[in-house]
Amino acid sequence: MKKQFKYAIGEILIVIVGISIAFSINKYAEIQKNNALKKQYLENIKSDIEIDKQHLQNNYDAIETKITTLNEVIPLLNTDTSVSGKSIFKIFKVFSLTEFYPKDITYQTMINSGDFKLIDDFGLKTAIEEHYSNYKSILKDYERQEIIHKDYLGKYMIYDMDFDAMRKGASGLKDEKLFKNILQSMSGSLLIKKSATERGIKSCDSLLNILNKV
Repeated sequence: MKKQFKYAIGEILIVIVGISIAFSINKYAEIQKNNALKKQYLENIKSDIEIDKQHLQNNYDAIETKITTLNEVIPLLNTDTSVSGKSIFKIFKVFSLTEFYPKDITYQTMINSGDFKLIDDFGLKTAIEEHYSNYKSILKDYERQEIIHKDYLGKYMIYDMDFDAMRKGASGLKDEKLFKNILQSMSGSLLIKKSATERGIKSCDSLLNILNKV
C-alpha cells in the first residue's frame, strides 16, 4: 500500500513538474514573441517619424519661400505703385496649400489593438504619446490657412479677379485693398504654420533621440 501511495505521489509530482516546465516554456515563448513585436513596432514608429520629419522640413522650406514672396508683393498693393499682372502671377505660387499628413498608422494600430501596453518603459511611452498629441495642435494651426483659402481667397479669385486684364499686363484686381487684406491674413497664417512646423520638427528630433537609445 505504501509503495502504491509513493508511486501515486511520484506520478503526481511528475505531472506537476511537467506542467510547470510547459508553462515556463510557453511563458518564455510569449515573452520572446512580445519583445519581438515591441521591437518591430518601435522600428516602424521610428521610420514613420523620420518620414514625418522630412515632410515637415520640406514644408518649412516651402513656407519660408511663400512668406518671402508675400513680403515682396504686399507692400506694392493698394498704393500709388502700379502692380503688374506679372507680379500677381508670381503670387499665385503662394496659393497652393502646404499640407501635412502624419504617418501615425503604427501608433494608431498599437492603440486600437491594445499592443501599446507592450512598451513597459514609462518614459518612452509618455514621449510617444506626447509626440502624437503634438500633431493635433500642429494640424489645427495648419487648418488656419485652409480656412482663409476656402472662405476668402477662393471667392475673391472667382468674383474679384479679371484674368483677361491680367493677361494683358494689368493687375486684374477689382478690389486691391481687399486682396491685400487677404494676403496679409495669409502671411499671418503662414507664420503660425511655420511656427507649428518648427514645433513638429523639434518633437520628431526629441522622440528620435529617445528611440535611438532604446
